[in-house]
Amino acid sequence: MELRQIINRLLPFLSPDRWLIMGTLALTLIGALTAQVNPLVLRHTVDEIDLLLREGKSLEEGLPLLGWITVILFGKELLNIFIQFGQKFYGEKLRINVSFNLAQSAVERILTYKMSFYTSQLNQSGRLQTRIDRGVESLTKLVQNFFIDVLPLFANAVVALVVMFSANVSVGLVAICVLPAYFYVSFKQAQKLQGVRRKLRGQREDKNNGLINLIDSISVIKSFVREKYEGRKQLQLQQKLMDLQLQTRRTSFIFEGLKTFIEQIGVVLIIILTAYLVLDRQISIGAIMFHIMLFGNVSAPIRQLHRIYDEMNDALIYAEGYFSILDAKGEIESLGHTISEPLKGDYLLENVNFYYPTGVHALKNVNIHIPHGKTTALVGLSGAGKSTVINLLTKFYVPESGQISLDGIALNDYDTHALRDDIGLVLQKNHIFKGSIEENIRYGKPSATLEEVQEAAKKAFLHEQILDLPDQYKSDASQLSGGQQQRIAIARLFLKDPPIIFLDEPTASLDAIVTEQIRNSIEAIKQGRTVVIISHSIAQIMDADVIYVMQRGEVVEKGKHEQLYEQEGVYRHIFDASTRSLNLDKIAKTLDNNAET
Repeated sequence: MELRQIINRLLPFLSPDRWLIMGTLALTLIGALTAQVNPLVLRHTVDEIDLLLREGKSLEEGLPLLGWITVILFGKELLNIFIQFGQKFYGEKLRINVSFNLAQSAVERILTYKMSFYTSQLNQSGRLQTRIDRGVESLTKLVQNFFIDVLPLFANAVVALVVMFSANVSVGLVAICVLPAYFYVSFKQAQKLQGVRRKLRGQREDKNNGLINLIDSISVIKSFVREKYEGRKQLQLQQKLMDLQLQTRRTSFIFEGLKTFIEQIGVVLIIILTAYLVLDRQISIGAIMFHIMLFGNVSAPIRQLHRIYDEMNDALIYAEGYFSILDAKGEIESLGHTISEPLKGDYLLENVNFYYPTGVHALKNVNIHIPHGKTTALVGLSGAGKSTVINLLTKFYVPESGQISLDGIALNDYDTHALRDDIGLVLQKNHIFKGSIEENIRYGKPSATLEEVQEAAKKAFLHEQILDLPDQYKSDASQLSGGQQQRIAIARLFLKDPPIIFLDEPTASLDAIVTEQIRNSIEAIKQGRTVVIISHSIAQIMDADVIYVMQRGEVVEKGKHEQLYEQEGVYRHIFDASTRSLNLDKIAKTLDNNAET
């Protein structure tokens, strides 16, 4: 992105603070004018002192001049205190406001995106975090540089040039001729570093994403004793990042040296020209220092731009990443329109095909009817497409082809938020938010009272265990065991009390006793609701009203448990494997022995 494009994109974030900007601009103009006081006073002082000396005046006769100089210079410095405070305070306030607006806009934007946005390899959590954090940081620094650094310096330089031209056109021309050469070198520097900085951004994203994955996978790493292996992987990422950083700095140092040389050429030319004009009696002696100080005001931005220009170019690269998140228009969820009719939960999938963003053909011409008020089970080996069906029913994804309807209305016509308000979802691995147990359970119904939260926990057979904790319902939920966290997810379901329930391995992390307890609770909540259950536990699906057997993304069998078992197909194979894994023969023998005794 070019600087002009970024400024256009930043304008909506700046517009709420337009009066703040106008105040900053006014202070900048006043500051630029006061910056020229020193050269003017110095020229007048040198010329007056030279005149007094040539006329043979005494010290006493020169004291009034010193008095006026003291008053003017100290008065200017006192005024500058307020001007600089205002510039820095208002500029910092503007930076903070823009930072807040940018960060909040990114958060609100990504919350509207489809699940496919998050499953893309380019949008892994570490990459997104780096893109947003560095993007906001760079863009706010751009605003800060412009209003606190660049704008005052630029205004100072422009006013100084105007004063120089008004005093002597020749000196002004020399001063202004240096600037094009300087900015040409800066432009070449930006061109040289643009590609490197883009690679540097990608490498930083890789490093941060790798670090997050490292922390998330620490138990697996330690169990397989792969600390050295993972350390080498991170070392390679760090090495690449370091090489790119060194390449960037080496190029910058070369160009900064050239720019400093150009600036000093201007200083030398001003000194030579003003000395010549004094000797030629075209200007006074005081004009030498006058023009040198004015050129200092012109060249000050050049000296500062070594740092500012480098930061601005860095901001251009990270701004691309930030705005790429805001511009992912094809990823926004289609909300549809609100359906006033209460949901019954009668789903129909007709010839549904679906591909994940990775290109995996997850569903192939799937036809499934999920009747209202009944329990439908999806059975199959891992990767058969069972969870994908639930992802489509909740509108997490949209099928490539085919039709999905709910209660006779196309699923896409439903308001997504209203639809999900009527769906309860329990996954094999449920997310626990940072916070208390009470807060995590109440996530199912934000308006719930503590009594309702406790009742939901009782139904999930979690209440007694919570009471054993030191802080009870105020305890940190993330410190609970996997099974307890799973019961929090089930408690959310009881609290939400939706007409449609999707259960994807709801008791996968629970022990046998709790599994039986939860199964009884789920049986109670099933009454009169549409339920879709996925489970590798045959006991949880045997009583389903209809069972769909899936294999490699296709529905291969359909019916009740008894019918499917008699077919001796895929279901029979899964059932037999499950009984063998449970060692049912030995269990039955044990039970028979106990019965005999």
